[in-house]
Amino acid sequence: MKNMTLVNVAQACGGALHGLKDATGVGAEAVSVAIDSRRAEPGGIFIAVKGGKVDGHDFIPEVAARGALGVVCQHPPKGCPVPYILVEDSLKALREIGEYYRKQLNIKVVGITGSVGKTTTKEFIASVLSVKYKVLKTQGNFNNEIGLPLTVLSIREGHEIAVLEMGISNFGEMHRLSKIARPDICVMTNIGQSHLENLGCREGILKAKSEIFDFMDPEGYVFVNGDDRLLSGMKQKGNHRPVRFGLNPVNDIYAQGVAGKGLLGSQAVIHAGRYVFPVEIPLPGAHMVLNALAAAGVGMLLGLSPEDVRQGIASVEAVGGRSNVLSLPFGTLIDDCYNANPASMKAALDLLASASGRKVAVLGDMFELGENTGQMHGEIGAYAVAKGIDVLACTGRLSRNMYENARESMPGEKDGYLGKTQAYYFADRDEMLEGLPAILKKGDTVLVKASHGMAFEKVVAFLKDFS
Repeated sequence: MKNMTLVNVAQACGGALHGLKDATGVGAEAVSVAIDSRRAEPGGIFIAVKGGKVDGHDFIPEVAARGALGVVCQHPPKGCPVPYILVEDSLKALREIGEYYRKQLNIKVVGITGSVGKTTTKEFIASVLSVKYKVLKTQGNFNNEIGLPLTVLSIREGHEIAVLEMGISNFGEMHRLSKIARPDICVMTNIGQSHLENLGCREGILKAKSEIFDFMDPEGYVFVNGDDRLLSGMKQKGNHRPVRFGLNPVNDIYAQGVAGKGLLGSQAVIHAGRYVFPVEIPLPGAHMVLNALAAAGVGMLLGLSPEDVRQGIASVEAVGGRSNVLSLPFGTLIDDCYNANPASMKAALDLLASASGRKVAVLGDMFELGENTGQMHGEIGAYAVAKGIDVLACTGRLSRNMYENARESMPGEKDGYLGKTQAYYFADRDEMLEGLPAILKKGDTVLVKASHGMAFEKVVAFLKDFS
């Protein structure tokens, strides 16, 4: 890792370096940085972080015995055989070390934020850029003040572009992330209703996410969803006006001839300046067209041809927990369990409505929506009925509003007809798992979606074993 010596790292995080005994250690560069002792490598730096259940300081002897170059810690480790850097706050040190390392790198960084679709947009952009470049992308949920610096610290000499997802829940967080990532290109997918509890309103969300520009390269470019009411009016950032993408032809990059193929994805014709070319989008959902447009814009800015873009879009793969369609013994599962807000819930129900067979929505609470959370949950229940979903199964305190509003939205009993949607409410997830076998039928298409805190990956695991 370029210039990642213990002396430089100590200076970067304002720590006090102890135990460096000879000149050999002064010039040695770390091979990696980790906060998980299981990932600590010989020759690497281990940052000891005190968590809610586990204290990384307890594992310092173990990583030292495996040949760590040094450790970063908040209190002096007893009898430590390797050098250590003493800091007041290990997580703050992690951010500062990540920021220092980013400055050593000659690499293009694409930063992606927004309320919905960050991860799939990241996958589309990385897939397109990988046609021509060696790309590093954010893995899993490493998009916050812990995950982002760790992702930056995983960049190696062979990488040419880093595609970084940047997620926040409060003001100031994006400012700190931008200081670490220092993006050359910023992509904003949309401004929805996520984290309203902290950010107050959509305008607050835009303000918080716009902190991504605080440390952006002034010569860089910004791509925004021009179909989004708030983003469409964004003014110039740096030395260039925002590049807008969307379905509306007034955008700089837009799609026409969009044809859905249900769970198999869609096809469209992309218009990007003088280039017009067809694409096959393998992931299902109308919103995936927007992700493809963002990827086309970034790719062509960085020198890819329309054929490169077409190839990269066609090669994108779903990420577990995000509109991942699985064929299982009982039928079809749409695994979208990673997170949820009103916009993504409605998009997922749109996708489910396009499927064949009985359509079953297994839904849970959406968190951090603020004072109107009950109303927003109720709207999802009514939306499921309006979309013709056959079965709605809900659990969670907030999701009772979904259930009740779904029942209220159904036609009253007339000539023996009680309405198309069957609605069920379960007190908790375990009760839901007990009740689902009696509800599901062979050939069903089942959507599973809720906020991450509902742990609906356990519902997905249950359904994978169900037959």
